[in-house]
Amino acid sequence: MKKLSLWITGLAFTATACAQQNPTALKYSKVINPTDARKHLSILASDEFEGRETGKPGAEKAANYIAAEFKRLGLQAPVKGSYFLEVPLTQSTLTVSALNINGQDFTNWKDFVFQGSNGDLKVNATEIVFVGYGTADEIAGADLAGKVVLWINEDKPEEGKTANTSYRMSTARQAIVKAMQAKKPALILGVNEGLSKLLARFNGVNPSGSASISLKKGEAAAADVVSPVFMVTGPVADAAVKATGKTFADLKAAAATAKQTQVIKTTASVSATSTKTDVKAVDVLGFMPGSDPKLKNEVLVFSAHYDHIGLVTKPGATDKVNNGADDDGSGTTGILEIARAFSQAKKDGKGPRRSVLFLGNVGEEKGLLGSEWYTDHPVFPLANTIADLNIDMIGRVGEEYVGKPDSANYVYSIGSAMLSTDLHKIGEEANNTYTKMKLDYKYDDPNDPNRFYYRSDHYNFARYGVPIIFYFNGVHADYHAPGDEVSKINFPLLVKRAQLAFFTGWELANRDARPVVDVKPATPSK
Repeated sequence: MKKLSLWITGLAFTATACAQQNPTALKYSKVINPTDARKHLSILASDEFEGRETGKPGAEKAANYIAAEFKRLGLQAPVKGSYFLEVPLTQSTLTVSALNINGQDFTNWKDFVFQGSNGDLKVNATEIVFVGYGTADEIAGADLAGKVVLWINEDKPEEGKTANTSYRMSTARQAIVKAMQAKKPALILGVNEGLSKLLARFNGVNPSGSASISLKKGEAAAADVVSPVFMVTGPVADAAVKATGKTFADLKAAAATAKQTQVIKTTASVSATSTKTDVKAVDVLGFMPGSDPKLKNEVLVFSAHYDHIGLVTKPGATDKVNNGADDDGSGTTGILEIARAFSQAKKDGKGPRRSVLFLGNVGEEKGLLGSEWYTDHPVFPLANTIADLNIDMIGRVGEEYVGKPDSANYVYSIGSAMLSTDLHKIGEEANNTYTKMKLDYKYDDPNDPNRFYYRSDHYNFARYGVPIIFYFNGVHADYHAPGDEVSKINFPLLVKRAQLAFFTGWELANRDARPVVDVKPATPSK
C-alpha cells in the first residue's frame, strides 16, 4: 500500500508540476560530455590500474588520479589539507583445510564458501544439530554451545507469500544468524542449494584470492569472537544428514511445516589458519564550499566507489585484468564529470548555495568499507548532510533491457523514497524536466531478493538517516568479469545518467529547503 500511494503521488506530481528548465543548470549540464567521460574512464579502467583492488597499487593509482582531478578543478582538500581520508583496514589471509563431514572431504569455493575469520579455527565434532530454518521456535531450548549447527539458509515458506530462497541472506536471516551465534556454536553450516551455481561460475577459484579485508577495529576479546558461518551446497548437507537415513531435501520439506530440530550423530571437522596485515587504503574527498552564508554549512554528497576486484586469479586465463569499466569506473567518471560541471559554474560566479562533497569510496567491493568508515567518522557532520546521490554502474545496458526499445534511455532508481518523499519528488521532477529517461523502480524495495538497496555505498548514509538516491544500470554478463571493458561502455548513456544526477543535485544544492526526512527507515519483512 505504501508503494501504491507513493506511485499515485508521484504520478500526480509528474502530471501537474513539471517545472520549467533552469537555463543555468542546463548550461552547465552540457559540460558533462562523452569525450571527457571516455578520457577519464580509459585511464581508470586501463590495464595499468590492474583492476583497482583495495590495498593494491592499482587502487592507489586510481586514488591519486581522482585527487589530481579534484585539485585541477579547484576543489578544496578537506581532510586537514589533504584529499585523502585514511581508511584503516586489515587483511586476513586465510588457509582452510578441507571441510570433512561424515568422512567426506569438501573444498572451499567448490563445495562451500568461508571468507573472513576471527582468527584460527579448529573444530572436531561427533554430532551436528539440525535447526531447520533457524526460527526462534526451532532454536528455543536447543543446546548449540560448542556444536556444529546445520541450518537452511532460505526464508521459511509462508502461505500466500513467495519465499526468498537466494543465497544472499535477507535481513530476517541475518537476524537468525545472530540469534544462533548468541548461543556460541563452534560452527554454523548454512545450506543453500543455489550456491552451487555461483561457485560453478568461478570454477572453484575465489575471485578475491584467499585474503579478506575488513575495517581494523582492534583485537577482539574472547567474548566478542562470533561463531564462523560456512555457506555450503546440497552435497555437503546430504553428507551431514546421511546418518538419519534421509536426504537433506527430506528434512527441508518436513521443516517447512513442523519443527525438526534434532541432533545427528556424525563427524564434522575443519581447521583454518589466518595471518593479518595492515592495508593502505583511502577515500578521496573533494569539497566545494557553498556560496550562501545561511546554507553553506549544509552538504550534498555525490559518491561512487573507485575500487574493483583486481587481477584474475583463475589459472590459464588470457585476460588477466578485471578492468571494472562499468563497476564502478562509470560511476567514478560520473562524479568527476559532475564535479567539473559544478566547478565551471563556480568559476563563472554561479556556484551552488550549499556545499558539495565529491566522495570517491574505497573498499566497496570488500563490504562497503570506505563509506562505512566515512559515515562513522564523517569529515562533515551527517546532521548537516542533506542527501547522498550514489552512482554505481551507469555505463552499460543491463541484462533486463537488452533489445528493449528503451534500452538506451533508462536507469534504475533505488532508495529515493526510502527516507524522504521530498527527495523522491525532486528526483522525479529533475528527470521529467530535463533527461526524460525511464526511471525504473523495480529494485526500489527493501525486500528485493537481490538486496541492491543494501549493496552500495549509499546504504551507509541511509543507515544514519541521510536521504539517498542510488543510480544503477543493472547487472550484465560482464559483471565482476574481465569482460567489463571500456570498449563496451555506452558513453552517451553514461553521460545522460550522470546529467540526471547533476540536475537532481543542482536542485538540492540550490533550493531553499533541504529534503525533509518523513519516512521511517525501510524494514524488510524478509
